[in-house]
Amino acid sequence: MTPVEAAQRKFERVNEIIEEHGREQSALIPILQEVQAEYRYLPEEILTYIATAMGLSVATVFGVATFYAQFSLSPKGKYVVRVCDGTACHVRHSMRVYEAIRSKLNLRDGRFTTPDMMFTVETVACLGACGVAPAMVINDEVYGKMTPEAACAIIDTLLNRDGEN
Repeated sequence: MTPVEAAQRKFERVNEIIEEHGREQSALIPILQEVQAEYRYLPEEILTYIATAMGLSVATVFGVATFYAQFSLSPKGKYVVRVCDGTACHVRHSMRVYEAIRSKLNLRDGRFTTPDMMFTVETVACLGACGVAPAMVINDEVYGKMTPEAACAIIDTLLNRDGEN
């Protein structure tokens, strides 16, 4: 197998995604979104491959991938927990919720993702859910009026669900 054939095989799914969306620059964001959903982050070698496959500069692709907060260049867990720390959530003690989740998942020493790649825990500036502050999102599901205990119960539910699979 030639190096080109090996690369094509390695990036087979990426090629499928590019073909689904087309090679125009306007398709870059949907391509990156789908690639990130597939791999849980945007690996550097895949971004470089996308640039080459689409006829774009590597700088253009990396620029888009690093500009938007939705994209990550580092691996994320199966469940991405985002705790809002915007004004409405902050004054309602969202950081207590955040710290409780981090403690429950034993995330210390600057780590944000559990070693088993099940959870990534982050703060965000605003979820747009001020009416149910403090709020958090796990993947695409919004949880409002969070307390440390309620947040940890949700984490327990997810841990139990995945333990059954």
